[in-house]
Amino acid sequence: MMERYSRQILFSPIGEKGQRTLQYKHALIVGAGALGSANADMLARAGVGRLTIVDRDYVDWTNLQRQTLYSEEDAEKGWPKAVAAKRRLTAVNRDVHVEALVMDVQDESFTSLFEQQIDIMIDGTDNFETRFLLNDLSQKYRIPWIYGACVGSYGLSFTIIPDETPCFRCFVNHLPSYHLTCDNVGVISSVVQMVAAYQTTEALKILVGDVAKIRRSLVMFDVWQNEHRFLRVDKLKNEHCPSCGRDRTYPALHREKAKMSVLCGRDTVQIRHGHPFRITEMMEHMKTSGQQVHGNEYLLMTQLEGHRVVLFADGRMLVHGTKDVTFARSLYQKYFS
Repeated sequence: MMERYSRQILFSPIGEKGQRTLQYKHALIVGAGALGSANADMLARAGVGRLTIVDRDYVDWTNLQRQTLYSEEDAEKGWPKAVAAKRRLTAVNRDVHVEALVMDVQDESFTSLFEQQIDIMIDGTDNFETRFLLNDLSQKYRIPWIYGACVGSYGLSFTIIPDETPCFRCFVNHLPSYHLTCDNVGVISSVVQMVAAYQTTEALKILVGDVAKIRRSLVMFDVWQNEHRFLRVDKLKNEHCPSCGRDRTYPALHREKAKMSVLCGRDTVQIRHGHPFRITEMMEHMKTSGQQVHGNEYLLMTQLEGHRVVLFADGRMLVHGTKDVTFARSLYQKYFS
């Protein structure tokens, strides 16, 4: 039904032709946190025909301040973000096909997504390791992707076009210090919306084919300090870059997957089990043995030795409240190995 997009069609750079084009496009959104959920909401409302949302986490009460797709019920029931996002987006626009994938991007099944047609990739992640992976996949499969980040009141975004612009690896060393995260200095919701607005706008330009209007600069701003800058980065394109240069090796695609890792900016250790957990069976067994446990078909939550532990059906285990990999491993080996 085109009537719902009437105001967008009146915008001449999109028009009726662009609107019809959008319904055949596929956007991959990696990370369904603050930026990912804001982008997904706007792209669904804009009529992009297919959205694939990939996220490894679940909805927590701390998310509700800025992650606009989620409700208190989602947090209470601990729904995976991708699943909760799909439910909300389907209610917003039933004509958009939304695929929800509860997985870590380090899993091999994630890279298999790139065997299908993807028109744009949106960065909704929170760590540089993942962004290097997205960057190399973008370069290898020639898929534009839109970097975005925010912390405190500061945000930035850049559109990366394979073979045309510097890639993420080219300019990352020129970014401001990135050791700060939302988990140690916080973030306000308005900066999230501004970064997402830049990302979604660039995505729409690419999807409707208005390539002449794609922004070629890195945008940086601080909404609290009233600062806004655009930085030309064309000269940062490096012909020796292993991701986008002449002799490409795509290093992030060959990096060994760690079985255990501390999640960026969080007191949480993630452990890869090696094969899926049978969530329903495990939940029933733990309840029978008197263990306090709750969850859903995708994950279960419990308390072990004073720490919240979450098991995902895809075979991951999160141990909250610690950065001690040795301790987390001991819990895993004691209860689940």
